[in-house]
Amino acid sequence: MKAVQVMSYGAADVLRVNEVARPAPGPGEVLVSVEASSVNGHDVIVRAGGLKMVSGRRFPIGVGLDFAGVVAATGADVEGYRAGDRVWGTVHPRQRHTTGGAAEYVVVPADRIAPAPAGISPVEAASLVVAGTTALTALRDSTHLAAAERILVRGAAGGVGTAAVQLAHAMGAHVTALARDRHAPLLTGLGADEVLDYGSTTSDAIGPFDVILDTVGSELNCYRSRLTKSGRMATVALSAPALAAIAASSVHGSRRIRTFSANPDTPVLRDLADHVTSGALRPVVDGVYPLTDTAAAHQAFERGGTAGKHVIQVAA
Repeated sequence: MKAVQVMSYGAADVLRVNEVARPAPGPGEVLVSVEASSVNGHDVIVRAGGLKMVSGRRFPIGVGLDFAGVVAATGADVEGYRAGDRVWGTVHPRQRHTTGGAAEYVVVPADRIAPAPAGISPVEAASLVVAGTTALTALRDSTHLAAAERILVRGAAGGVGTAAVQLAHAMGAHVTALARDRHAPLLTGLGADEVLDYGSTTSDAIGPFDVILDTVGSELNCYRSRLTKSGRMATVALSAPALAAIAASSVHGSRRIRTFSANPDTPVLRDLADHVTSGALRPVVDGVYPLTDTAAAHQAFERGGTAGKHVIQVAA
């Protein structure tokens, strides 16, 4: 089978599409024939060597944190799935893999997949797996967003941001989206009550907010100061400056900057599918790339300024 692999740490040109042996599912595992995967920040950080303590220094390393596809085979002790079932899921972000979701087949534990929602394509499904579960975890479990609260979504046009805007709107919150001005029509259509241009908006001129969800990772303390007295803030950015701000904010109690592990299992993936089925969440895809152009998808992700997700189409 074909799989995208990191052959050494570095820029996107270290990625290679290699021919490797198709894996076989062990007990409790499922073999998925992958139809689509997406580019996530985790993939780019691993490729660049930012998580060497997890990925190590042995190559090749697999690429692709998420996937949508069809069950090809199941291992012993797997119940509830059979060949031909459409599913979506993730590989474990804190384990080393020689192949990931950007491959023709992937093996994962059965508790890391769930039935994919009907009515959307594999490309659309792949665009929502990590982005959607991250946004859902941030709003529901980390910041406990409630109806009628005011939330700021910073970096609202990205994958996590577009999902968060929709989910926050569905939860009954007043949603302010901070993004490039050209993305305002998209974000309003997704449910944002207000869209602010990040290029001309300073943190001290907005708020206060009950919840702030950050996907950018800079100026975190400045934005934290825009919380209400009972406000909560979470970031999905894990850069060195962001980690320093998170640590320093611990003295602020409930108004500290939170981070969390977006490591979805079957129940979270099922919950996300329910939001898609209900119409509360729809995919936003910026670009679709064949497996052979995964490096180009990584480059587009790193350039930024996109609306939604970059998706790798594995099977036509």
